[in-house]
Amino acid sequence: MLRYRLAMAATTRIDVNIDCVDADAQLEFWCAALGYEPFGRAGQYRSLVPPDGVAGPKLILQQTNEAKSTAKNRLHLDLIVGDAIDAEVERLTAIGAARVDDRMYEEAESRWVIMADPEGNEFCLCEN
Repeated sequence: MLRYRLAMAATTRIDVNIDCVDADAQLEFWCAALGYEPFGRAGQYRSLVPPDGVAGPKLILQQTNEAKSTAKNRLHLDLIVGDAIDAEVERLTAIGAARVDDRMYEEAESRWVIMADPEGNEFCLCEN
């Protein structure tokens, strides 16, 4: 798993959108998982942002009537947690996440665990 830093235009910002069946429950989960704060709501949308002074993308939760399909996610979040993978697996499981499998993946000097949020959207907990 390689990560590249790209120079972006000064006006470029990344928002991450996640479809979900229960936007309010997902808002609660992702705020707890990331330490983010609720930002706004409009119709079927809920958003959350990092606390003041912390960099990171805005997450937008879009409530839909469609549950997640069984197909592999084409886009997912990598949560970089350093050496705290085991502790983060326990913490996130306690607030509603689940491990997708028992493997510890390793590639290109990185290790990660695949998790799923309460609605089954996959994300990875990564060492670096």
